[in-house]
Amino acid sequence: MKRAVILLSGGLDSATVLAIAKSEGYDCYTISFDYGQRHRAELKASAKLAQSMGAIEHKVINIDLTAIGGSALTDNSIDVPEQHEEGIPITYVPARNTVFMSIALGWAEVLKAEAIFVGVNAVDYSGYPDCRPEYIAAFEKMANLATKTGVEGSKLSIETPLIDLTKKAIIKKGIELGVDYGQTISCYKADEYGRACGQCDSCRFRKQGFEQANIDDPTLYQT
Repeated sequence: MKRAVILLSGGLDSATVLAIAKSEGYDCYTISFDYGQRHRAELKASAKLAQSMGAIEHKVINIDLTAIGGSALTDNSIDVPEQHEEGIPITYVPARNTVFMSIALGWAEVLKAEAIFVGVNAVDYSGYPDCRPEYIAAFEKMANLATKTGVEGSKLSIETPLIDLTKKAIIKKGIELGVDYGQTISCYKADEYGRACGQCDSCRFRKQGFEQANIDDPTLYQT
């Protein structure tokens, strides 16, 4: 069986990516990060998804990104905005995807995996620079230059099946593959019970996606 490492945040997109990887015949190894984010609810969701969706193994890696701060997700003195911001929003976490994907790359090399799947999206997203196709292409090139696996001729690919899809299309794809979106948490500031705020960018994109797909939104909201 071919193997893949899946970055699994516990959110809608990463759950869909896991379902897609499984549908393509990969043995899936999921990885999440406890990086000092505002809530633990997404980590609980990712563990539950990994188990219910048949991941071979699930890891949670601890990294303290609060040590550098610079984001509303890692610095409690910065409020999560409830209105759309122009430009790159304050919820962008500096170098987060590069850090996460580098660790996923290390595990992929240990596992002799062929691919890393990540749920980045360049359509319905908040404008993060590390979600763009050119970033993914650059990381894949680096990955095959910087690893023993790459030097010895076994190419590793970075798979981004959602990168050109709208949130509506992502949700429809996930429903086709049997994803239970009621198990997912996308909110930047969910409460201890996993209930979403309904106001942040991530909540707005998610709600809009379900509305446009004409599918009932299973999200639990705080109000």
